[in-house]
Amino acid sequence: MSKRQVRKMLGRMASGQAVDVTSAMASMRQLARLGAVAQEFGYDYAHVRQRGGPQNRGLTMTIVPDPTPQARERAARNSARYPAAAAGGELPPVAAGAVELLKARIAFDLATRLTEKQMVVLAVMGFTAIAGAAAYRFSASTPVLITVAVIWAVLMASLPVGIVVNRRYKAKQIAVLEAAGFTSVTDANGRLRYLPPGRLLPGHGESSGRPAHVPPA
Repeated sequence: MSKRQVRKMLGRMASGQAVDVTSAMASMRQLARLGAVAQEFGYDYAHVRQRGGPQNRGLTMTIVPDPTPQARERAARNSARYPAAAAGGELPPVAAGAVELLKARIAFDLATRLTEKQMVVLAVMGFTAIAGAAAYRFSASTPVLITVAVIWAVLMASLPVGIVVNRRYKAKQIAVLEAAGFTSVTDANGRLRYLPPGRLLPGHGESSGRPAHVPPA
């Protein structure tokens, strides 16, 4: 988390609109640390998506104004205590555990961006395309076809393992969030989301304007 990126993020937060923050290295912890700083100035995590940064290989997190009285009070207090924060000055300490909670929210949202059915379909298509390309590249002789078929079968057999691993990963994030009092809601797309007590999904009484973009450090 660079001072330059923090400065730009805080500067764009002054608009009171949604802000996009990008990690070109696809680092969930970097985004979580930035989000924890944003929380100290009245913003909160909304959602995350892949394909951020100059080469669309990173992650982009959207943060939005937090309308709760606690967030407003915290923002006013920190703005008064740290007036030079947006200019690269001293920052307030983040709340204990805030980074880990944000990281769990980001991790859960990324792990649930596709349904299990969608994951299987994409994996089958990908494995089949790789096998076909390998057979074509090394000529479709009998030994090559047999080797490719075996590799394809092994990859297909690994799908259930991948699904189990993903379920356990999601369960781990859910345990962290529920222990902190987060509650589950279903968004307009049918996706399960976890929100802090008293919070609403973006667009349900919260600012949901077009995000200002903060480029990666």
